[in-house]
Amino acid sequence: MKNPKTKWIIPGIGLLCLILGLFQITGARSTAIAESASAGDQLQYAVKLILSLLGLIAVIVPFLPKSNVRKTDTRTLTMAAMFAALCYIGFTFFKIDIPVGSEKTAFHLGNVFCVLAALFLGGFWGGMAGSVGMTIADLTTGYITSAPKTFLLKLCIGLIVGFMAHRVFKLSQEHDKKFLTMATVVSAAAGMAFNVVGDPLVGYFYKLYVLGIPQEIATAWAKMGAVTTLVNAIIAVICSSVFYLALRPALKRTGMLKPSETR
Repeated sequence: MKNPKTKWIIPGIGLLCLILGLFQITGARSTAIAESASAGDQLQYAVKLILSLLGLIAVIVPFLPKSNVRKTDTRTLTMAAMFAALCYIGFTFFKIDIPVGSEKTAFHLGNVFCVLAALFLGGFWGGMAGSVGMTIADLTTGYITSAPKTFLLKLCIGLIVGFMAHRVFKLSQEHDKKFLTMATVVSAAAGMAFNVVGDPLVGYFYKLYVLGIPQEIATAWAKMGAVTTLVNAIIAVICSSVFYLALRPALKRTGMLKPSETR
């Protein structure tokens, strides 16, 4: 039996990383956002932000339902890695960049696979697949300073879709076709509705206060970002729902559907 005190080791380390990361972020911000900042400076700054977010996740994980995180096998990890790769491909190779001053936003297909991952794997692993895949895409396609925001928002999308699908609708259980379609679309739409509001709003304050971008540019980005996010959301809901409903019977036959959460 595990010592109850040991369960606090990981969140303790996470809290320490979070505090240290925040101090590092404060000191490195001016260098990263300067006009003369190199890609290396921006990358270091983004990595520090991401490490701080990982520290925050380590603090939160012990308070998540056990079925979300701890009942994990090789198959789940393999599927999460596959969906992370699909999220990376969906953003990196299927996007249209829209410049907004010194910033940019994009139409892309990455959210499709983030939502699909949450439908198949549940909130935590679906969100982590989206976070990891699309954060790596940001770091390698000129969106370096947006990577921390992406990491947080995609994790939230996964958690919301997974909660609706597996705790509210019990999507992996037996249902008639009409209910199954409704539950899939509503679950996907819930995550994307959050993103339609959260992405421009969080992005505005992130760019204004964390990156120090001028208010007029941050405002213009938020307005254009609201348009691209809405279009991306509609595409994600339609495509992820179609893919899930098409693939679900085959995965059910092979026993690869995530069991619905009952608590």
